[in-house]
Amino acid sequence: MSLTLPDCVCVCVCVCVFSQQRLQRWRLFPPTAYPSLCSSPMVDVTKWPVFSLMGTRQLSTIRKASVFGTSANEAIYVTKDDEVYVFGLNCSNCLGTGDSQSSIVAKKLDFLSGRKVVSLSYGSGPHVLLATADGELFAWGHNGYSQLGNGTTNQGVAPVLVSTNLLNRKVTEVACGSHHSMALTDSGEVYAWGYNNCGQVGSGSTANQPTPRRVSSCLQSKVAVGIACGQTSSLAVVDNGEVYGWGYNGNGQLGLGNNGNQLTPCRIVALQGLCVRQIVSGYAHSLALTDEGLLYTWGANTYGQLGTGNKSNQLSPVQIMTEKERVVEVAACHSAHTSAAKTQSGQVYMWGQCRGQAVALPHLTHFTCTDDVFACFATPAVTWRLLSTEHDDFLTVAQSLKKEFDNPETADLKFCIDGKYIYVHKAVLKIRCEHFRSMFQSHWNEDMKEVIEIDQFSYPVYRSFLEFLYTDNVELPPEDAVGLLDLATSYCESRLKCLCQRIIKRGITGGNAFSLLSAAVRYDAEELEEFCFKFCVNHLTEVTQTAAFWQIDGDLLKDFICRAGRCGAFKN
Repeated sequence: MSLTLPDCVCVCVCVCVFSQQRLQRWRLFPPTAYPSLCSSPMVDVTKWPVFSLMGTRQLSTIRKASVFGTSANEAIYVTKDDEVYVFGLNCSNCLGTGDSQSSIVAKKLDFLSGRKVVSLSYGSGPHVLLATADGELFAWGHNGYSQLGNGTTNQGVAPVLVSTNLLNRKVTEVACGSHHSMALTDSGEVYAWGYNNCGQVGSGSTANQPTPRRVSSCLQSKVAVGIACGQTSSLAVVDNGEVYGWGYNGNGQLGLGNNGNQLTPCRIVALQGLCVRQIVSGYAHSLALTDEGLLYTWGANTYGQLGTGNKSNQLSPVQIMTEKERVVEVAACHSAHTSAAKTQSGQVYMWGQCRGQAVALPHLTHFTCTDDVFACFATPAVTWRLLSTEHDDFLTVAQSLKKEFDNPETADLKFCIDGKYIYVHKAVLKIRCEHFRSMFQSHWNEDMKEVIEIDQFSYPVYRSFLEFLYTDNVELPPEDAVGLLDLATSYCESRLKCLCQRIIKRGITGGNAFSLLSAAVRYDAEELEEFCFKFCVNHLTEVTQTAAFWQIDGDLLKDFICRAGRCGAFKN
């Protein structure tokens, strides 16, 4: 068994006595798992101890889940049938069952039956916010500071609809601080309410806010796309990549270069020129991820949660993991001092307070997702986001056929590209791809061994395509993914086309952005085209200095300049 632990951890174990299965019951010994490119790892909810008593049948019904509470002793989960269940200690009526009784057995919240949950967050009380696909917002639990938004300070023993100032608005995301709440609407408006001793509601005062109030000030004309809460601070990122912060700032968690509290949103000037796509907040620290995969941290650093290699607080954002590959996801939550990040190749790093120890630099783990970091090393072992689970019954033919790909012993067909052979099975190709199904029915005798010559695509591209038919995964650098996008378009493989676009998005830089925009236009990939266009506009100076920009087709260049002009890219 392979262990990945901070260098400062010393563990003495007599391995001959304990089987791997037994060792994994202790969270110091998580199952070793290695990342796979472009695949979504299965999140095993039993890594959180609160789920460990559940049977296999019950676990198989779980689609989404969250673990919360001061001791990670409460949980909520959503089944495949959109039924909502809760169990645990029930502090401050946070289970929403209508009573104050704890329960080791899951209870169904009938009031929420059939509602599709899209976002969920929890506070320290704890109180719970839940948003549905219909844009409705429900709240329950601790309400000592009106964090439920119902205008009172009475405990919320069961879910209630939060409607004040939110009628005719569709909530898409929720976030909770210790005792304050935030909601984001589909039109990009931010609402906040609850405890406001440090200005975390953004109302311009320190009076508690009993009902949802729109956070205006300098956010009035902005379109927010993401929100996050620290214990007593708030962050929002808007569609042009700017980040705004307000509330408590004693540790510099607002990133403003000082430690003064802010009663209204203030833009983080130190991030000017960067296009931030994701923000998360820990107890008193913050992380921001840009569209180029750059990671910035700021705020409290007592446990090394900023990943800077020391324990000094940072009043302004500092870039970390500069020597690592592109970061695609960051993780933190207001109840912990732990941070995590995932890179483009699927590597997961953790730092900060890891089971009580201070890890001051990003530490490479064998986890496949950032969620596992919080299950195994955060204190308390809560979830940093609403978990999405996958199960064996969801897996496709890729899992059972992967080992047979390019196996000459069982293959009945081979492709020759650039003088290299790839061994495959006609039946698999016919089942998985309409292009081959039509080809074999029209031209081939099933009893013959064939060698098919391919000259219009490169070996890496075509091998990746055939492997995709066996595994549902794609492992290619962004530049080769453009060639695979061409193949996917030619063969009418819509799923493959989507995967190619995802790889290209994660690999876009100022140097290749315009070439990728050209490819998106050429292959009629509208979503990718819009993404590349916005990236080019946000990084216009760098893009216009590349050779690709000036060597591109004249009509495309003219169209880009006109569209960019309409977006106001040349106003300054």
